[in-house]
Amino acid sequence: MTDQKAPPERRVVLPVDPTRRTEIDKQRVPMSARPYRLLALVKQDAVVRVQKEPDDTVMTWPHLLSIEFLAAVFMSIFILFMGLFVNAPLEELANPNVTPEVAKAPWYFLGLQELLAYFHPTVAGALVPLFVLIGAALIPFVDRENIRANRPSDRKTAVVLFTLFCSLGLVLTFLGIFFRGPGYAFTLPWINGFHFSL
Repeated sequence: MTDQKAPPERRVVLPVDPTRRTEIDKQRVPMSARPYRLLALVKQDAVVRVQKEPDDTVMTWPHLLSIEFLAAVFMSIFILFMGLFVNAPLEELANPNVTPEVAKAPWYFLGLQELLAYFHPTVAGALVPLFVLIGAALIPFVDRENIRANRPSDRKTAVVLFTLFCSLGLVLTFLGIFFRGPGYAFTLPWINGFHFSL
């Protein structure tokens, strides 16, 4: 008898409806049709496990919110006692025979009132505040080089621009408080005294 080799076995893969493929059907795809190949087997013990480093984060509750709650309670008590023991700065009754001086705006609007003394109302009341707000909103887009920096020393351009916007308002408010007298005329406080009330 002659030695005859048995023919190699052939595996027949039946076509499967793609909408009804199971996980086993997905594994029956021939290796040549898969877009990846197995390079090596790695045992579970060989995987390097990285230990999680301890972080310095603190939970919001109770650590943060309890401090904020106590601060709100103390501020509410302080405002309550201020309202009980400090009298409001009321003026005398109105006299129809006396025309009052031109009133100053409250301190938070004195910068705007100072602008109105120099510019047209459209410029001072609408355009300048609009430019300030748009400029403050554009600061992050101007300073793009250190966008992820956390310290102010790394964001020098943004700090300088924001300081300019804030200092403009503070200077105008300071002028309106201390250097404007009766009739909103320019005055020197060390000569004519102070003409403002809180």
